[in-house]
Amino acid sequence: MLDIADELHRWAGQGRPFAVATVVAVGGSAPRQPGAALAVDAEGTAVGSVSGGCVEGAVYELCREVLESGDPVLQRFGHDDDDAFAVGLTCGGVIDVFVQRIDPGADPHLAAAPAAAVAGDAVAVARVVRGPAALLGRGLLVRPGGAYEGTFGDPRLDRAAAAEARALLDAGRTATVHIGADGSRCGEPVTLLVEAAVPPPRMLVFGAVDFAAALVRAGRFLGYTVTVCDARPVFATARRFPDADEVVLDWPHRYLDRTPVDGRTVVCVLTHDARFDVPLLERALRLPVGYVGAMGSRRTHEQRLERLRATGLTERELARLHSPIGLDLGARTPEETALSIAAEIVAHRRGGSGAPLTGGHTPIHRDETVPAVPVTPAA
Repeated sequence: MLDIADELHRWAGQGRPFAVATVVAVGGSAPRQPGAALAVDAEGTAVGSVSGGCVEGAVYELCREVLESGDPVLQRFGHDDDDAFAVGLTCGGVIDVFVQRIDPGADPHLAAAPAAAVAGDAVAVARVVRGPAALLGRGLLVRPGGAYEGTFGDPRLDRAAAAEARALLDAGRTATVHIGADGSRCGEPVTLLVEAAVPPPRMLVFGAVDFAAALVRAGRFLGYTVTVCDARPVFATARRFPDADEVVLDWPHRYLDRTPVDGRTVVCVLTHDARFDVPLLERALRLPVGYVGAMGSRRTHEQRLERLRATGLTERELARLHSPIGLDLGARTPEETALSIAAEIVAHRRGGSGAPLTGGHTPIHRDETVPAVPVTPAA
């Protein structure tokens, strides 16, 4: 439900009960991933999406039913080969959707989760989506330090669930986890959906060049908070980069030394000037960031590698460098080059090969479907 935190926060502030349907797991070519949500209030207003349109009508009606009954439901929507236009996913995928009613007054810790996400706080909410009937829909609100609000009624289960949620929050991931109802790995199984909300990842663009302006726009489109840094005052100006969240006038390596980074941060070096590149990349390749790429020809890349080896970087550290930066799209313009860089970042982050999908025979998406859920033949 953190997928639609803005609207749910507004509804909770008004004390409006609502039913929220959340994708728990997917299989095949499902259009949306776990955590995608659709919510319906008592007036019939709907926000969000669980399938991009395929089963929205059926899920909307299910939300209305759950809002009325108060009983949570876990339902599967899949593709029916005999009738591709029945209620299901015409793309051929399968989604498991958990629907529950939330009353802001009665469920303050669940209602507080969207508020925390809207405020930009790191927070995770863990809800029971499969297990004993008495636990379905109950949840914990978990903070980065491990503190949590709410209870499942058993301190052992609370501690185990909070530990799982904290681990996923640290990784910035939404996923299902399976533990026992007593908090152990045995006993009656409980499936938790853990939704993590973290501040947007950072994109650090070094080099205030024309390619950087296009890359800033691509980074913002992908949801990054984008910083442009350059030591040259003529070029590092907010006027030249109106789409950047921040423009910093400083030597790149000095800025990288003092700015916070994490495993989701991407570093794009566009200066192709050894005075800037070498001290910057020496630091970047030793940091726990998600991606490091540098612009330049293949000849420049080889010369840069020699200089970086001279600083003491190991071959393993050098292997993290994506250079020349970007996928081979035949790009020529700054916009096309930015697209090639953005495509490589996405492929690296998601484990994609960068190869065309045409002619492939392996699944496009990972199968994360929760087993043994009643299937609704396709609408």
